[in-house]
Amino acid sequence: MSLQPLLAAPSPVPWHTFAAFAALALGATQLVLPKGTPRHRIAGYVWAALMLVIAVSSFWIHQIRLIGPFSPIHLLSILVLVTVPLAVWHALNHRVAKHRKSMIVLYVFALIGAGIFTLLPGRVMHDVVFGIARAGP
Repeated sequence: MSLQPLLAAPSPVPWHTFAAFAALALGATQLVLPKGTPRHRIAGYVWAALMLVIAVSSFWIHQIRLIGPFSPIHLLSILVLVTVPLAVWHALNHRVAKHRKSMIVLYVFALIGAGIFTLLPGRVMHDVVFGIARAGP
């Protein structure tokens, strides 16, 4: 395992990835700590901002091109750009069940689910985790 492929990747891949790692860790923390506290609210705003950074930066990542420069992952990014503000709005309006469901769905599908696809061969995170395949002996 080496961060070199990630650090050598073109922008915005490194900061997109580091934002995703931060969101993954902060989101896990949010899921287990007490809800409704000032700490939860502040961490929630930070998590929401990280998710927006991840979604927006994805529009400049074009490793997989199916429709022009875009791929199905960009549909997920659009969904994140809509769902994050909606989930925050639910929290501000004390719609706790809708807020909880939105945030859990975002965490599971937009972070964990999308993150799994970054481990496919040919992707930067595959090279980080499994190493770069070398040709020949």
